[in-house]
Amino acid sequence: MDCGGLEKGIEELKVNKEKGNLHAHEQAQGQLQITTFSELVNDVGLHFQIIRFPKQIYVWIGYNSAKLGHMYAAAPTRPNNSVSVTSLLGGFSDNTGSGIAHRLVLKTGLNIILACSIPKNNPMLEIEAEKILIQKLVSLGYTKSRLGGTSL
Repeated sequence: MDCGGLEKGIEELKVNKEKGNLHAHEQAQGQLQITTFSELVNDVGLHFQIIRFPKQIYVWIGYNSAKLGHMYAAAPTRPNNSVSVTSLLGGFSDNTGSGIAHRLVLKTGLNIILACSIPKNNPMLEIEAEKILIQKLVSLGYTKSRLGGTSL
């Protein structure tokens, strides 16, 4: 193969690679993005799962087990850009997680479904879990940029 043929072959590979990357990006746009991880905080295992839907994020925070816990829905409301939170599972006596759901809506601008099994008598653990979760959401690009839109 001569030098010209080699250069032409390399150019064709570059073009095909760019087309393939574009196709993969288009496929990722329509699919769910699932992230699962665990952290050890004060000798306690916290487990996280984040599922990114097109206009919503589902978050599960587990405490030492795979128990679902209480579930909350939070969403931005109009006209004054406030946030509404309601309990879906678990009743209103234990509001651990409702504050996290509220703040996640403010941080992401998206609807949030949050399931949380952190015990209600451990506010420091709840704070640590929220810090870890926010750091992960920022690293994944799921938070709002400072200019107002989401950084997707």
